Amino acid sequence: MSTRAASAYQRVGVETSVHGADPHQLVVLLFDSLLESLSKVAGAMVRGDIQEKSRYLNKAIQILDEGLRSVLDEEQGGEVAKSLNALYGYSVIELTKANFNNSPEAVHSVIALIRPVAEAWKAIRPQSR
Repeated sequence: MSTRAASAYQRVGVETSVHGADPHQLVVLLFDSLLESLSKVAGAMVRGDIQEKSRYLNKAIQILDEGLRSVLDEEQGGEVAKSLNALYGYSVIELTKANFNNSPEAVHSVIALIRPVAEAWKAIRPQSR
């Protein structure tokens, strides 16, 4: 998984060094960048900044699709991986709707879905060592 995670991380262009990061930390960095991008999308919607909204919305969707979804292993991860895949797919659909309706509330709903997953992933770190 470490090669897949590093490749996904680099592919979505998260601006932090991946050298020396383990697969767990790479996913943490993807979640952090995703949540930051989503916050920027919502803020840009409120301000009416279409260019920034588009840039960060595209980045968030790319992180969901090419980053987080691409490192899921449904064989090893079973139902958890399948549920996460569904959650990420649902999030992309909701973000597309949010963009169409210019709805920061819809973006905040996606944040509310993703944040607990990100926090749970971070919390398992001590146990995975």
